[in-house]
Amino acid sequence: MFAKSWRLILPILLIASCGDKTEVKVADVKPSLSKEAAGKPVTGDWLVMHSLSDPEQLNPFTSSDAGSSEVNQNIFESLLTRAPRTLDFKPYLAESRPEISANKLAYTFKIRRDARFQDGRPLTGADVLFSLKVIKCPLVNAPFLRVYFNSIVDAELLDPFTIRFVTKEPYFLNESVLGQEIKVLPRHYYDPEDLLGKVAIRDLLADPTKLPEGVKKFADNFNKNYNRSPVGSGPYKFHRWKTGQEVELARDPNYWGNGKDGIDQPYIDRLKFRVVNNMDAALVRLKSGGLDFMEVIQPVQHMRGTSSARFNQEFKKYQYYAPTYSYIGWNNQHPIFSDKRVRQAMTYLTDRKQIVKSVLFGLGEVVDSHIYLFRPEYDKSLKSYPFDPKKALELLDQAGWRDTDGDGILDKVIDGKKTPLRFEIKVNSGNAVRKSVALIMLDEMKKHGIDVRVRELDWTIFLNDVKNHQFDAVVLGWQMSTSEPDAYQVWHSSQAANKGSNAISYKNSRVDEILELYRREFDAQKRIEVYKEFQQILHDEQPYTFLYVGKRVSALHRRFQGVEIFPDGLRTIDWWVAAGSQKFVNTMTAQ
Repeated sequence: MFAKSWRLILPILLIASCGDKTEVKVADVKPSLSKEAAGKPVTGDWLVMHSLSDPEQLNPFTSSDAGSSEVNQNIFESLLTRAPRTLDFKPYLAESRPEISANKLAYTFKIRRDARFQDGRPLTGADVLFSLKVIKCPLVNAPFLRVYFNSIVDAELLDPFTIRFVTKEPYFLNESVLGQEIKVLPRHYYDPEDLLGKVAIRDLLADPTKLPEGVKKFADNFNKNYNRSPVGSGPYKFHRWKTGQEVELARDPNYWGNGKDGIDQPYIDRLKFRVVNNMDAALVRLKSGGLDFMEVIQPVQHMRGTSSARFNQEFKKYQYYAPTYSYIGWNNQHPIFSDKRVRQAMTYLTDRKQIVKSVLFGLGEVVDSHIYLFRPEYDKSLKSYPFDPKKALELLDQAGWRDTDGDGILDKVIDGKKTPLRFEIKVNSGNAVRKSVALIMLDEMKKHGIDVRVRELDWTIFLNDVKNHQFDAVVLGWQMSTSEPDAYQVWHSSQAANKGSNAISYKNSRVDEILELYRREFDAQKRIEVYKEFQQILHDEQPYTFLYVGKRVSALHRRFQGVEIFPDGLRTIDWWVAAGSQKFVNTMTAQ
């Protein structure tokens, strides 16, 4: 099950590759399929996976990083999911896809009657309604998710297992949003006082300052107290979280979906997300048996650190495109970067092809847009910014940046004060690839009178700074869906407030109009045309310096079977270990 909303990527996901005969490779245009499986799956064993940092939190509505999502997707479930090979909708907690009204303003779901939460309580329509209320509550820290539910104005239970959602306007992704993005929470656990019980969806659309005290109390409690103790209906129960060490999940032997057709079957007894915040140290742990799986092998590790006969005997590498891109984000409210000519100059000073060659060992594609490169919406007619320091200096000169005092640093009078062209690029610690990108920028900028500093921060601190706009520039990435895009979350001006995903504070009225129009258009070809203008505006204004998309290389211990590369990547839920190859036994009671 994959989230539709865009998630911040903790590790860089674009990885180089080489001709290692032990790899499973994927075609060079878009993800294709490769499979290895033998025998009948059995339960047992542990899967110990690498995490570069602790997840932000284990609340599916208030966390926005990919690391949290990877853990939460094993705990929480939604009404619909996507078939992993075709990406077509299929029912999950719902009995079937929804009944949609002719005017596309009402969606009616019938909920399975056999679904249960991990504490044994039944899952009903009341829990689905409650979960929507949580998302719609403006006091809940979920602006990046709530934006997808803007059109939802009401919901009602027709019976205990039938719910109808009502929208104020058509939105072509409503089935996807309602079906996949409502991770169903147990009302009795997350709202024990039933504070939202008497509040309707329409009531939550009011001015946040005028909401009832009960709603305020609920939101405060939900935001603070459920981030490390999740309970859902999924196949894995939360077991423990040792901060800075690991998050552990245990397979629920009483999972409601056990043995049922159409429901993902869990086989591994324990999932351990082990934190190692240095990639070199993580590889050492992998080789020594402390890890079974590294989803991201860095380029130099792939080329030089994982090709020995011993490594190939124990591990298999999987190479595939990941639906991601990387970028340098410029704080558009910063006095330096508020001028698009400066942002354009930064891109001209970024040798993106050389970064792909030297950092990714040549396997990556420079991108110029927010849209996933292999989607039809991506505008391939965009003329890529070349590496051109001369053009960059011309633009900076036009913007008033000159070395007036002979100290070797460009300067300009801003608000009556001479200001040097000096800024800081923040990256998350432990990510050598991002640091390399920033250092390449630093070296190039200094050649041309720009004073740049690179600062590494722990992921949690780094992410907090990003959300609070406390940066000059950042190197980051977005994890996307391989299905239809909706860029509203990241680029609409409304998302620059309240810790939304528009962390760089980009605001353009025409872009807002396009993003709103796009959501109401059900003709796929017309949406493609609308997004061309959107991409052309971003291309001109360069609020990001878009970097690249490339391949991911993952390494997994060979004892795991059932491994398949899907369009969205690898799915750990399918993996299993033959009884004679299991490393850990009697694991359901192990501590």
